[in-house]
Amino acid sequence: MKNFLMLLFVGVLGFAVQAQEKTAKIEFKQQVIDYGEIAKGSDGVRVFEFTNTGDVPLVISNVHSSCGCTIPKKPEAPIAPGATGKIEVKYDTNRVGPIRKTITVQSNADTPTVAVKIKGKVLAGAVQ
Repeated sequence: MKNFLMLLFVGVLGFAVQAQEKTAKIEFKQQVIDYGEIAKGSDGVRVFEFTNTGDVPLVISNVHSSCGCTIPKKPEAPIAPGATGKIEVKYDTNRVGPIRKTITVQSNADTPTVAVKIKGKVLAGAVQ
């Protein structure tokens, strides 16, 4: 009986270890990019850098923003385990006022949907 229980325990433990799937994992260098105060018409491009800390290639399937004034650009190729990637975000700086936008990233990662943000303020005049 003792041997049977030991064999059963080892079998269940082995099955549990085997059942763990390898996944991609996305880790952003920063979750929020602060533009600070910028002048109207200035460069609105910023880059979110991330690393695939998982075991399989990371595929970014979709990236979209909360507003048409923010245009994100996703990487087309899969990101290998341990490699880094970039998501470029372009904000329309001809719109004066505060910037508070969310960019949603969808992928095959263990957390399939991640939100990153941009913030700041576009001033009508020159920045001092």
